[in-house]
Amino acid sequence: MKLDIPDRQRKLVIFAGSALALLILEYWVRAPLTNLWHAHSLEITRLQQQISDGRRTIKNAPRMARIWAEMQANALPKDQGQADHDVSAALDGWRIANNIELTSNKPQWKPGATSKDKYSLYEIRLDLVGTLPTLTKFIWELERSPLALRVDSLELTSRDEGGSKISLGLIVSGLRLTPLEKIQK
Repeated sequence: MKLDIPDRQRKLVIFAGSALALLILEYWVRAPLTNLWHAHSLEITRLQQQISDGRRTIKNAPRMARIWAEMQANALPKDQGQADHDVSAALDGWRIANNIELTSNKPQWKPGATSKDKYSLYEIRLDLVGTLPTLTKFIWELERSPLALRVDSLELTSRDEGGSKISLGLIVSGLRLTPLEKIQK
């Protein structure tokens, strides 16, 4: 059975069918492929960045190994008493050499950030009084010390009207590459 469709209607059916086919191609073929292409482009960019970072890390490996070896060599001793003595002796030596008065010294041991960390920190809260040049030299000597010490907090306050006496509040942390021991009860 053959349908006899007028020419105008035949053209409309072909046009409607073509439009429907284009619509199907748009929503089920072109749009998903375009989205997939953009996703792959982003993934390629991310992977290229990771490759670049990896190459930079490999290039810097000898330098990082040297820095890590230096950090290990300059870390505080494993023995807590010895570490406490070394830091206290260094701080006292710099303080006395610069004629700085110690008003408060509060040391404490802190474990690493998590229970699995293999390091501990020796934190000291110091309150010192001196002149600006002597306190500046003290901080400079502390920062260039071979000991693994870091200034975490620093606070300067004038102690007199002329500003010749200055109070320095300082929190210093020392790195020890051994976890904090559990206290036996």
